[in-house]
Formats: sequence, structure tokens, C-alpha cells
Amino acid sequence: MNIPNKLTVSRMLLTPLFLALIMADIKHNFWLSLVVFAVAALTDFADGKLARKYDEVTVFGQLVDPVADKMLTTAALLSFLHYGLCNVWIVLIILTREFAVTSIRLIASAQGIVIPANIWGKLKTVCQMVFSLLIIFLAGLDSNYTVFKEYTPISLAFLSHILLWITAILAVVSGLVYALQSKNYIDYSK
Repeated sequence: MNIPNKLTVSRMLLTPLFLALIMADIKHNFWLSLVVFAVAALTDFADGKLARKYDEVTVFGQLVDPVADKMLTTAALLSFLHYGLCNVWIVLIILTREFAVTSIRLIASAQGIVIPANIWGKLKTVCQMVFSLLIIFLAGLDSNYTVFKEYTPISLAFLSHILLWITAILAVVSGLVYALQSKNYIDYSK
């Protein structure tokens, strides 16, 4: 297994640690989970960059990297839902997109085709990870310093919902683009 693929697997292994930390009833749970999420998100940036730079792009990486991303971002959404920082409809929209794209990838794989992620999917993932980092950071600030209760006219939940609705919209757009592009690769009559 090459280094990019090891980074992808490490992201999968960091995901339950992230979720356990953010959900733990311990002091500084948001700060600890922020560090783990940031490290995991950095592996996503590094694995693709290294794979392209050293010509180590593999079918494993093309198929498993998006699954690792989905695991990490879904764990964040579930924790946000738990803390009232995310609407259940946002989770449904994003997960529906993920299942649809994964289904297309499975159909393509059965036909011996690998459809790589497009720019819209990458943009959705980057926004979702950056927004998740920001929400976790702000939750940590609010948890330790009650920033949103004392110093701002808006709530953390309101801000979080705005950011996550942007992600949901990007998820729909990227999913539609992926489905339309898949028609160039896949024979759906089989």
C-alpha cells in the first residue's frame, strides 16, 4: 500500500476518534476533536497531492478516498445534529447525494470504469471540511467563553445552519453534475 493510500486509511481510522472526542463529556472536547478533524482533513489534501506528484494514483485511492471523506464529514454532521447545530434536512440532503454518487460509482465499477471526482465534488468536500472546522472552533469558543451568548447578536446554531445549508446546496449541485457526467462513461442499459 502506497503512502497516499495509507493516508486515506488513516483518515478512516481518525473518524471514530474524532466522533468519540466531540461527543465526550470532557473538558475541551471541541478543541481536542478540532485537532483530530484538522489532521484528518489534512490527510485528504495530502493523499491526492502525493498520489498525483509521484504518479501513485490507484483504483483503491480513487474509490476509497471519497468514502473516507464521507465518513469524516458525516461524523461531523452527526455531532452537529446532536448539539443542535445542524438541521436533519441538511443531513438528509447531503447523505442522499453521497448515496447517489456512490451508487453511480458502483455501477461504473461493475462496468470496469472508474469515474474520478469532479471539481464540484471537490469544492463541496473542501467547503464541508472548512465549514466543519469553523463550526467546531466556534463551538469550542462558545463552550469555554460563551462568545455567542454574550458578545454577538446571532447564535452559533444560526451561523452553523447557514454554513451547512451552503454545503447542502453544493452537495446537490455536485451530485447533479456527477450524475450528468456519468452518462458519458456508463451504459445505463446494462
